[in-house]
Formats: sequence, C-alpha cells, structure tokens
Amino acid sequence: MVVLGAVVAYLIGAVPVGLVIARAFGVGDVRRHGSGAIGATNVLRTAGALPAVLTLLGDVVKGVCAVLVGAAIAGGGARGAGLAAVAAVVGNCWPVFLKFRGGKGVATGLGAMFALVGPLALLPSLVVFVVVVATTRYVSLGSLLGTVGVPLVALALRQPLGNVLAAAAVALVIIGRHHQNISRLLGGTENRFGQRVKTT
Repeated sequence: MVVLGAVVAYLIGAVPVGLVIARAFGVGDVRRHGSGAIGATNVLRTAGALPAVLTLLGDVVKGVCAVLVGAAIAGGGARGAGLAAVAAVVGNCWPVFLKFRGGKGVATGLGAMFALVGPLALLPSLVVFVVVVATTRYVSLGSLLGTVGVPLVALALRQPLGNVLAAAAVALVIIGRHHQNISRLLGGTENRFGQRVKTT
C-alpha cells in the first residue's frame, strides 16, 4: 500500500496546472515561452499576475493533496507520507502526462512540505525566500535557499528522521531541477522577478 500511495501521489503531482491555466488565459503552450517551465514564475512572465497566482495556488494545493491522499492509501504512517511528498515533487518535475518534462517542484514541494513537516518548519524558509526575492529579485535564488532550509529546520525541531530525509530528498530534486538557473545566476544572466517575456 505504501507503493500504491506513492504512485497516486506522483500522479497528483504530475497534473500540469500551469500548462492548463496558461492555455485557459490564451497563452497556448507555456513551455514554448520564457524559461520553458510550467511553474508560476514562467506563467507570470508570459501570462500575467492572475494566471501566475492561480498556478501557484494550484501547485501548492496539489502538493498538499498528494501527501494527504498518498499517506491515507499507505495506511497513515510517516513512511507513506514521506514517500508521497517526494513522489509528488517528482511527478511535478517529470510528469508522465507531459512526456516527463515538467516544472521545478518549488510550489508543489511547498504544499507537500506543509502537509508533511507543518507550517512551523516552513516559516523560516518562507522568510528567507521573501527577503532574498525582495532584495535581489531572483526567484530562483530565493527558492533554492528556502528549499535547503526546510530539512535543516525540521532537524532542528527534532522531527522524525523520515520527515527530515523526505525534506532533504525534495530539496535535492528541486536543486537538481534548477541547474540551469544556478548556471545563469553564476553568470549574471538570470531573469529577475517582474521581467515579462514576449509570447509571440
């Protein structure tokens, strides 16, 4: 049942929220614009604020739902919840519905971590994200630093080892998906928050 729970969590995480919303707002395939990602940041650059907010909320909600549903199928144990959290982010990043070319896992990971480790463990990372984005306007940098903080805070709060390991696994996936952003950050060519790209 643990494996089944992880599979269901993966499928929930694989729902391409950003792609659906961008199309609904007349942008077409958001993967053809901007960074090519289907997450809220690229939707913001290509479709505007409202579609981006809807994408963000949708990805967070699907992360929460994936963990809750996956854990329930697995029998409610911590192991099942942790695997579901990782599977949800993997689904977002490599969705079977889009030939395994998806997002970067940040918003889905936020929702999954909210369900797994709770808001207290997320709060410091959210503060780091806001401060970094506000001062540098690099969403990717804020996302990376915030993501790394989640397992560290969970460990400091003496959460179960399974939660810490799951948070660390999610962080590794998200960091890996940001390899191009990291290269652009190092090269000084990364897009800043608020930059809008042409959709033609």
